Amino acid sequence: MNVQHNPEIVRFIDLLAETGSHYRIEEMQALYTEDLGFLVVTPQGGVARFSKDEILGEFRDRRDAGDAPLSTERRILHIEEQQDLATVLLYRRMSHEADPALYELRLRKVDGEWRVAGETVSPWPDLTMARGFLPPRK
Repeated sequence: MNVQHNPEIVRFIDLLAETGSHYRIEEMQALYTEDLGFLVVTPQGGVARFSKDEILGEFRDRRDAGDAPLSTERRILHIEEQQDLATVLLYRRMSHEADPALYELRLRKVDGEWRVAGETVSPWPDLTMARGFLPPRK
C-alpha cells in the first residue's frame, strides 16, 4: 500500500532527523516550539518529561563530547493533519547500539512553518506479541 503523505511534513521530518542526528543545535532551536514537551516512557513504566532546553542540552553535550552523528534511520508510519496541527508516528532508530523506538511527534504550524510542539518516545513494540488493545469480542 502506497500512502501519500503531505510532502511539506515529510520534508520537515527529514530536516528534523538530519539536524538532530548531526547535533546542529542552533538549527534545532528553530524546529521546536518554546513550550516543547518531550516525553519518554521509562523502563519502569513511568514517563520522564524534558523541556526544550533539557533535550537540546543533551544533544549539545553529545556534540561537545565528540560523539559520532546518530543514525537518521526512520520510517513514517502515519501522518494525521487537522489544519495547523499534525500528529506523526515514526519508527526511529538512532544507532545499532540503541533500541528502536516509536515516536509520536505533535506538530504545530507557527508563522507558516511546521514545528515540534511535543514528542513522545516509547519502546518499539514486539509486534509478534501484540494481541490488540481491546479484548476479543465474545
